[in-house]
Amino acid sequence: MNAPCLPPFAGCAFEVAYEGLTAINAYAADSLILRYEITEGALRGARGEVHYRWREIIPDIYAISWQEADGATVVHIDDFALGTSQSFLTTRELDLYRLSGALRPLGGS
Repeated sequence: MNAPCLPPFAGCAFEVAYEGLTAINAYAADSLILRYEITEGALRGARGEVHYRWREIIPDIYAISWQEADGATVVHIDDFALGTSQSFLTTRELDLYRLSGALRPLGGS
């Protein structure tokens, strides 16, 4: 059985800072699991572990998506070279949020 193809950010953690929301996203080194924690904003303290999917759009820019336990869906367009993140979040109540902010590496997960 072949090992799954892992993205270059596997094993790394990043802070994503949007207006009104900051989170830490830590990508497991050996799988497609993401651990997230909201560290600032109204949702501070929310955390979880999810399976995610990714696709490289162009070099250093990735679409990353997951569904949280409560049914919320998240899609990031992260530019790891420029340190920017665009996020599209639909809550379980079907409210849609579009966020734009900074992406900063924190090191290994």
